Amino acid sequence: MKKLLIIPLISFFLPGLINYSEACTRVVYKGPDNTVITARSMDWRDEIAVNLWVLPRGIQRDGEVGAKSVKWTSKYGSLISTAWDIATADGMNEKGLVANVLWLGESQYPKFNPKGREKGISISMWAQYFLDNFENVKEAVDYMKKEPFVVVSDYIPGTERFTTLHLSLSDASGDNAVLEYIDGKLIIHHDPSYTVMTNSPVFDQQLALNNYWKGIPGTIMLPGTNRAADRFVRASYYIDAIPKTSDTRSAVASVFSVIRNCSVPYGISSETEPNISSTRWRSVSDHKNLVYYFETVFTPNTFWVDLKEFDFSPKGKILKLNLDNFKTYNGKTNKDFVESKPFKFLGL
Repeated sequence: MKKLLIIPLISFFLPGLINYSEACTRVVYKGPDNTVITARSMDWRDEIAVNLWVLPRGIQRDGEVGAKSVKWTSKYGSLISTAWDIATADGMNEKGLVANVLWLGESQYPKFNPKGREKGISISMWAQYFLDNFENVKEAVDYMKKEPFVVVSDYIPGTERFTTLHLSLSDASGDNAVLEYIDGKLIIHHDPSYTVMTNSPVFDQQLALNNYWKGIPGTIMLPGTNRAADRFVRASYYIDAIPKTSDTRSAVASVFSVIRNCSVPYGISSETEPNISSTRWRSVSDHKNLVYYFETVFTPNTFWVDLKEFDFSPKGKILKLNLDNFKTYNGKTNKDFVESKPFKFLGL
């Protein structure tokens, strides 16, 4: 018990002792009748360009790290959100598997030898690899236990910021996994109960912090700052406190209210705590109905995309929903996607 008390007290009173980075929150809702919904916020200190893309099956990919790159052909089509059109940040495939990448300052990836034995994949493609290749979380986890490749990271273009991420997976059954690289080793946390993820500290410490706060009823007190540990606690409490319903409209509205509660107001930032960064956009993925909801801070409307109405066959087209220059959409936006040349994932 003493150990659990020390961790949250240090985290709460001495935030300057811990080196946090950019912030995001991810949370999974489970209701009756196989209602499963994943929400995430994208928090970033600077403007981060985002567009939505429809990617069909049958696309040949290369891990973008040279001769030792992993190579594959996509088995499943997906709808994704990109970061600067150089990386997949978020998305859902046609089987209802959702992948999200969030910042984790403690990440340390294995050393990659371009002339060695191990295969590699650029971190920009990490989430896309899972969306392309797996139907559910268990299938993905079982495959990754073999460690068939290593993730290769680099600096964000034009910055001195080295990319350090961890990745979450959720599926239509309500299963969840979190993948992290700690001290150069792949750590897989796999359990349906892992419904919440934020940034620092590493995931097992996030769970320890949350266990401490479970002893304090949320109706009496919840930590209210924008820090990652506090957002984790609030998301964990509210995702269980909201009504459990199979009514899609009510469930989606409730989940949006939770992820907004864990968002950071636009314009807020901290030089001493760079993990406190403004929320730029939010997504909500309905695994059961294959509907992807989206909103940005610069648009007054929440819009959505119905994956069932796209052609994800190898004959399907690569489509883009352009969100540049604060373009505003309302309601279902399938018809607003236009055929586009594929973007290029950032590599070495």
